Amino acid sequence: MIAALHVYRMLLRLDHVPQLFWAACLSRLAARMFALAIVLYALARFQSPAIAGWVSFAALAPGLAISPLAGAILDRVGAARAIVVDMAVNGVLLLALALGGWANLISMPALLAIVALQSLTSPLSAAGIRVLIPQLVPAAELDRANALDTASFALMDVAGPALAGLLMAFAGPHITMLTIALLSLAASLSLIPLMRHGSTDRSTPAPSLLRQAAVGLAYVMKNPSLRGLAVSYSLYQVSWGVLAVAVPVVMIDLLGAGSASESAVGLLWAAAGVAGGLGALYAGHARTDGRERRFLIGGILATALAIAAVALMPNMAGLAIGLVLVGLFAGPVDIAVLSLRQRRTDPGQLGRVMAVSMSLNISGLPVGSALGGMLIGTSPMLALVAAAIASALAALAAWQMIPAYQAGVAALSCRDNVKPS
Repeated sequence: MIAALHVYRMLLRLDHVPQLFWAACLSRLAARMFALAIVLYALARFQSPAIAGWVSFAALAPGLAISPLAGAILDRVGAARAIVVDMAVNGVLLLALALGGWANLISMPALLAIVALQSLTSPLSAAGIRVLIPQLVPAAELDRANALDTASFALMDVAGPALAGLLMAFAGPHITMLTIALLSLAASLSLIPLMRHGSTDRSTPAPSLLRQAAVGLAYVMKNPSLRGLAVSYSLYQVSWGVLAVAVPVVMIDLLGAGSASESAVGLLWAAAGVAGGLGALYAGHARTDGRERRFLIGGILATALAIAAVALMPNMAGLAIGLVLVGLFAGPVDIAVLSLRQRRTDPGQLGRVMAVSMSLNISGLPVGSALGGMLIGTSPMLALVAAAIASALAALAAWQMIPAYQAGVAALSCRDNVKPS
């Protein structure tokens, strides 16, 4: 364990890696806070799980729709610049949401519009961080860098929901949105030193963004591994989308609307985040190279069983245990997905391919949110059963569609001679 921790500390001494992970933590903290806060905001303001589900859908779907264009922008302007722009736009829009809420100007159409606009640039950060990682670390340390990235994401899964729930409960929605806006702006500022890294050579004319976007989309569709991931992981994300709406609604049913249920929801997701971080660090230390498919299928199948157990025990204890297990299994799944995608992608197209692939992979999340919002009104158990079935189908799709090995893909060009700063 001490040796493993030493390796992770060495990674954080590489050039630019600390700045990248700091910006990633700030941006993901803002994103995780927003994902929960916007659902609680919609439930409190409109008292409708269906509206909350559609608001969650609007927070994700527009960005997924333009992900091929976002990937082309990543390759054109560089990942660091793209992330800075995304975080700045998010900060300004959420600041408008906070101020508009104080002035009582936020109607349901206005809320949906702001949330949808916020979604449009989100693929730039989501994919940009994962594009920068293999550019900054040696190839031999890619699994551990991905594990550290996923663990930091899981840490934000702990802090984000807990902080959002507490702020919503005790400071109100406007202070919560203002806090998220400031975190986004801080993330934008913190990554400015990396803006020159990975800049493109503009000495020759570049093809149009639409053409680059089409090339990235075609590459993903023709790559059997990426195509299989798009189907299997999107089904897996349907489960997470259902849970995003179902967990707050179930907690309100158990504890009643108000600060108690809002705080409890945040703490439950925080516990799931802790478990996810531990699972990610384990997978990174165990190394997934050559075993990504097994990690992926096993983790998703275990997730289906954990959600099914929650459906059978829709009480506080069952929900807490189930969410912790879902978070624990998510760690190895995410490491396997990241490493498989990076290792089986032409490095010359990594930016546009990463944006398209990631967006296709999480396309099930808004679908699950909308589905959960509709089903939860009929029966919480029905919504949870649907989530379990989605994960079971995801495991089956991964087994059937993702090849164990893929020939003909160049090795990822990471920094093979990186020295600590």
